Amino acid sequence: MTQPTRTEDLVEIQQLLAKYAVTITQGDVDGLVTVFTPDGTYSAFGETYTLNRFPVLVDAAPKGLFMTGTALVDLVEGSDTASGTQPLCFIEHSQHDMRIGYYNDTYVRTDDGWRLKTRAMTFIRRSGDHDSGRPHAIGRPEPDVAAGAAPEAG
Repeated sequence: MTQPTRTEDLVEIQQLLAKYAVTITQGDVDGLVTVFTPDGTYSAFGETYTLNRFPVLVDAAPKGLFMTGTALVDLVEGSDTASGTQPLCFIEHSQHDMRIGYYNDTYVRTDDGWRLKTRAMTFIRRSGDHDSGRPHAIGRPEPDVAAGAAPEAG
């Protein structure tokens, strides 16, 4: 089988990230978890969450539009890993309040194609500060991964 070109890999990663934005906007948690590796994690609010916590995390999150920009992906042709940064503008549905920031990601090529291994949210505040969110925000589930610890196999 022919190895995909760098351009083919980048298109596949961009489509993966588009699926993330569409599924989370539509509240499709089952679709959302398919963009991650089975041991994938999401970090925000000073905590890291594994996939088994996604339904609770998504349920606790405000609803609205996850409008993402094109990710800047660092990918060496022929490699099975990559990293990237993707801008985000979230617009809450009832008041149209916005939150802006960016995701820092790692990607892995799997037998099922490219998947997110890690996704970490950084918020951009009105002050200009960049941070990962307020720890233990009201309504957020408790994390299941200690800071810096590897997730347990499920």
